Amino acid sequence: VIQGDVLKTDLPYFDICVANIPYQISSPLTFKLLFHQPAFRCAIIMFQREFAMRLVAQPGDNLYCRLSVNTQFYARVSHLLKVGKNNFRPPPKVDSSVVRIEPRKPRPEVNHKEWDGFIRICFIRKNKTLGSIFKQKNVLSLLEKNYKTLQALQGPQNVSLSGNDDMEIARLGDESMEMDDGMDDDMDMECNEAEGEGEVSEFKNKVISVLKEGKFEEQRASKLSQESFLTLLSMFNMAGIHFS
Repeated sequence: VIQGDVLKTDLPYFDICVANIPYQISSPLTFKLLFHQPAFRCAIIMFQREFAMRLVAQPGDNLYCRLSVNTQFYARVSHLLKVGKNNFRPPPKVDSSVVRIEPRKPRPEVNHKEWDGFIRICFIRKNKTLGSIFKQKNVLSLLEKNYKTLQALQGPQNVSLSGNDDMEIARLGDESMEMDDGMDDDMDMECNEAEGEGEVSEFKNKVISVLKEGKFEEQRASKLSQESFLTLLSMFNMAGIHFS
């Protein structure tokens, strides 16, 4: 028996996890489990229903978000059953769902910071086209900074930049995975694009050419599969454009 905060405790080896957890730790606990080594066989966990439905959402679903993509990238996730609030006394304010999580074996061989930085940018406004998102002035500025730094280092393509660069990418996305509400902000998007119209840089052309080459410019993150995200990330990396 281990007593303590599960988020602050180094977990020993385990094969199966069965838990009814405090819902406020749903996201950090899910990813703590997914990155636990050696990988466990499966976890059966009860989450708040909306969070659970985000975990299992598929491309095109209203709840499909960064949480869906990241979780399903590292695990097979399936919805087992709904647990209505009236099954509890006193009844809580929300319904719940039980979810099965099975880590993928072997784990995807992708730099997690690179993958997460890329997905954060794609889901800044999940219903906007990727062409619109990657034309934003703040996105281009950050990616160009990474590009120039990597060129200066003349190191391998998986070189990580400073923690400040990771923090800047994090600010472009959601503060937490479960809070992605999928709402668009057309005004912000249009202003950011307009600011850069008179400054068509060589780097901007490089970014847009990658999107056009892969026919992703008019695609939306809300509709893309994991395979499509991997393809686009690979194309960016081959062009020397990195996200961590």
